[in-house]
Amino acid sequence: MTQAIRVYTAGGPEVMVWEQVPTPDPGPGQVLIEHAAVGLNFIDVYFRSGLYKTPFPMTPGMEAAGTVVRLGPGVTDFVVGDRVAYSSMPLGAYAERRVMPADRLVRLPPGISFEAAAGMMMTGLTAQYLLHRTYKVLPGDTVLIYAAAGGVGLVMCQWAKHLGATVIGVVSNPAKAAIAGNHGADHVLLANEDIAARVRDITGGAMVPVVYDSIGRDTFAASLDCLAPLGTMVSYGNASGPVPPVDLSVLAAKGSLFLTRPSLVTYTAKRSALLAGAEDLFNVVQAGIVRIEIDQTFPLREAADAHRALESRKTTGSTILIP
Repeated sequence: MTQAIRVYTAGGPEVMVWEQVPTPDPGPGQVLIEHAAVGLNFIDVYFRSGLYKTPFPMTPGMEAAGTVVRLGPGVTDFVVGDRVAYSSMPLGAYAERRVMPADRLVRLPPGISFEAAAGMMMTGLTAQYLLHRTYKVLPGDTVLIYAAAGGVGLVMCQWAKHLGATVIGVVSNPAKAAIAGNHGADHVLLANEDIAARVRDITGGAMVPVVYDSIGRDTFAASLDCLAPLGTMVSYGNASGPVPPVDLSVLAAKGSLFLTRPSLVTYTAKRSALLAGAEDLFNVVQAGIVRIEIDQTFPLREAADAHRALESRKTTGSTILIP
């Protein structure tokens, strides 16, 4: 048997319960992992609350790091004892042990700890595809990043700065503004300001070629107003709720804008893309270009408290759960 968080119906953090479940056996192409650290991400909230649909009962979580303890038939890329991490479906990371498809795992370099890996796989891989593939940030670009003191935001600010961009971050309070400023943001705006007006001042009226918006409903309209003609609106999260239906003619009226709603699942669907993204991430972390800030740690059994902290925007950087 093993311990896991189980959710039997959609709802608030209180629907998560800590209980014993059978230890699964790995099937063909799978491995059994003993978790050392589990990552907390806003997508976990979406599945728990019912915003993203999934069958119940379920165990949340898409990110963790640990040790391979058993191989299923046909697995040749890993051996028992390998240190591995993942950020992928299927759900089930909030557990002491779980099985995963071997082709969704990456082997950890010696210099990357379990805790760091659990705190950066989803945030780091997300930052990697957003900055390099969804919109390829080039030297001289000015980029706008919402939730700049959050897990993804802190990675993006540092990485975008390294790529030669001028970084404008948006945060919810002055304390978070200081954190974003210490991690590469050249200008930090508070969410209650007139964001488009501030961006206009900062850019001398040119506006920005890309907005990275993880907030959703509350910021979508303002984000469009920050874009230069032919700019790219990257809506990659729903922290304030889903974006309402969009009148596409608005994109034309505001300058033939591009709009995309990307997901890590799509960008890492091919194993070659997953491995390339992870290698890129591990390289910038080990080189000290990107610092992974794990600012909160909770016991896995107290995942409900971690969700409450995340949803109330009391967290900064990454949060991990320890089995």
